[in-house]
Amino acid sequence: MKIRKNDTVIVIAGKDKGKKGKVRRALPDEDRVIVEGLNMIKRHSRARRAVRQAGIIELEAPIHVSNVMLLCNKCGKPTRVSFRFLDDGKKVRVCNSCQEVID
Repeated sequence: MKIRKNDTVIVIAGKDKGKKGKVRRALPDEDRVIVEGLNMIKRHSRARRAVRQAGIIELEAPIHVSNVMLLCNKCGKPTRVSFRFLDDGKKVRVCNSCQEVID
């Protein structure tokens, strides 16, 4: 998966289209990411002793990775990601717009 934790992404499809956020968690087995403040859902929760109060809780739901695009640090545009090997043999992500190393 080309998007990782702490990347800044923009949503390109769905109810939050056009919004930007930071990836809080990546779920590569399910091809999904959880983005801070986006795709908010409401869950009804039961009280668990003294740990949690009963009520309606708002939390972020996972978004499919195909519905988000990585924002390049240098050019600031949404971009596709490719991979390149550096001279020392390290594999890094590269912005397809400006050819800048993302990692």
